[in-house]
Amino acid sequence: MSKEQEQAHYDRDAEMREVELFVSRSLRFGVILSAGVILIGLLLFLGTGEGGYPGQSYPTRFTEMVNGALQLKPFAVILTGLLLLILTPVLRVAVSTLIFIKEKDWLYVGISAAVFLILLFSLVLGK
Repeated sequence: MSKEQEQAHYDRDAEMREVELFVSRSLRFGVILSAGVILIGLLLFLGTGEGGYPGQSYPTRFTEMVNGALQLKPFAVILTGLLLLILTPVLRVAVSTLIFIKEKDWLYVGISAAVFLILLFSLVLGK
């Protein structure tokens, strides 16, 4: 291997380590953020003794959840934290797709893009 090839290989490895570190930190941040939001919702629930909704109901639509979380309704805050937790690995798949595009690894671009689309459809269409 020539010095230029070795340097290019080293640069590519260093760049991949930076990307992996970014993804790792993003996943960690997402988990910590969602845990914090869930904890706030739990504390609100324990403090008020109610979920913020009448009877045994809770928000079932995204807009209801966001509005309820902004109004600090405990159940809505907890559900927002759970949604953040669900979205954390979806971010990982999206970043992986972009990395594979940059590397021009088209097989893995196709696989990760398919997984990403399946995740998005399940989030949008899921009940």
